[in-house]
Amino acid sequence: MNSITAVANELQQNSEKISREMVEKIIVLIGVEIPQSEINQAIEVYTEYLGFLGESIKNSDETTPDALLEWSRNNGEREAAKGGRVSDIILRYPPTRLVFIDKMAEICMKHDIKVEDLIWINKRVNNMLDISINETVFAFERQNSKLMKEVQDEVNILSTPVVPVQENIAVLPLVGKMDHDRATLIMERAVPLVAKQKIQCLIIDFSGIVTIDATIAKHVFDIHNVLRLLGVDSIATGMRPELAQAAVEGGVNFSSIKTFSTVKQAIESINSNN
Repeated sequence: MNSITAVANELQQNSEKISREMVEKIIVLIGVEIPQSEINQAIEVYTEYLGFLGESIKNSDETTPDALLEWSRNNGEREAAKGGRVSDIILRYPPTRLVFIDKMAEICMKHDIKVEDLIWINKRVNNMLDISINETVFAFERQNSKLMKEVQDEVNILSTPVVPVQENIAVLPLVGKMDHDRATLIMERAVPLVAKQKIQCLIIDFSGIVTIDATIAKHVFDIHNVLRLLGVDSIATGMRPELAQAAVEGGVNFSSIKTFSTVKQAIESINSNN
């Protein structure tokens, strides 16, 4: 058995033991307290990594194993899924590299590896670490973006609720800051819901709006026009003086829209006319 094969065999046969030793040293270098569950996970991760590394060294293979790429992506996705941060991954990378190089030097010296072989092995260690960390970070970012989009989609749905209050009457409560994206979202989501639910009168309540500008006031007026084309009456409630002033300054004529101080007053007016 040559020296390189001996090194590869030791990495594969003693992978868990070596991983435990390395994780202990990495924790010391990082200098922060790490939960035992994360320590156990790190040991498992490095144990698998050493298996990939041993196989690569044994076969003198300089290509990146597909299994390593998949394993790295899974690590990134798992970190994102549990609400981790990409900085947590990067933070551990430099000390991990140092510990890996020191451990590989120790094992290579034990098996009387030639200098040129030691250099090649260290190159493989560094190359595989670099590729692994890149794939892990890329996968983390993709998974994190996916999760953020899912959350945003849920928020969007909740931010444009069409709430039925009586037969053929519903309320669209506007809450928070109204901007171009929010106004577009209302047009895309709320208007179809009104049509689907066969609402005859929609009360648009502005009492929860923090601020609004002339451009957004025009968007709201456009929503009113679309509803009118669908045969739906729209009523504005909770329109504070500053909001009304913003609409007037923008040249938006709200005189064609019925307005009331509160949703209660609007409903009472609708019922009295029926």
